[in-house]
Amino acid sequence: MSASLKGKTAVITGSTSGIGLATARKLAGQGANIVLNGFGDAAEIEALRGAIEKEHGVKALYMGNDLSNPDAVKALITDTAKKLGSVDILVNNAGIQHTAPVENFPRDKWDLIVSLMLSAPFHAIQAALPMMRKAGWGRIINIASVHGLVASVNKAAYVSAKHGLIGLTKVVALETAETAITCNAICPGWVLTPLVQKQIDAIAARDGISGDEARVKLLSEKQPSKDFTKPEQIGDLAVFLCSDSASQMRGGSYTLDGGWTVQ
Repeated sequence: MSASLKGKTAVITGSTSGIGLATARKLAGQGANIVLNGFGDAAEIEALRGAIEKEHGVKALYMGNDLSNPDAVKALITDTAKKLGSVDILVNNAGIQHTAPVENFPRDKWDLIVSLMLSAPFHAIQAALPMMRKAGWGRIINIASVHGLVASVNKAAYVSAKHGLIGLTKVVALETAETAITCNAICPGWVLTPLVQKQIDAIAARDGISGDEARVKLLSEKQPSKDFTKPEQIGDLAVFLCSDSASQMRGGSYTLDGGWTVQ
């Protein structure tokens, strides 16, 4: 697959590990300059940033903006434009999880999840869209989830935020329908990321079983393929959505879920 993005600049939130990092690497592989964002060990992040530059011959920056702060979200976009000239591709990926029944769900966790996973994408899109309109081209990719399409117990904030993100995707797609800017959502099922590994560890501890057994149990509950979606597969789909071949893919929610949502 080829979708040359040479000279384009991509901001990928939550990109110091997992899906975001894999997507950043895939976009860099097509020639895009990259802005990494997220938390983690400073030395490890610098090593990742340097490796992307060296391997792909692109510019790679790191900005540790706190996406729960609307002003910091806007600054992520405007500072990128100042340093790299534009924001052509925006991948809203950052996410966290907390599980609890609705009646026991902590208010602070609800507020944080919704601010990070729904409000932050809105503020980022709002800041990036005028630049894309001026440039006459843009790609907005929201990393949603199967939980943007269906629900699971004890995940009220996550499910609500992801459903909202798909709604936001549709609105932005309609508002840009007559332009060369597209907005789409990717909806993965189980992906073996640090976030999901925590859930596997919790199942193992709760049920007194091994990590491998917990992994199978987690997959068997929802994902008919009984195999994880790979972060790199999500990155490949993001690259395709940036290509000319995807120019009429607008407002879609594209699943990579091993059959989860067709049951």
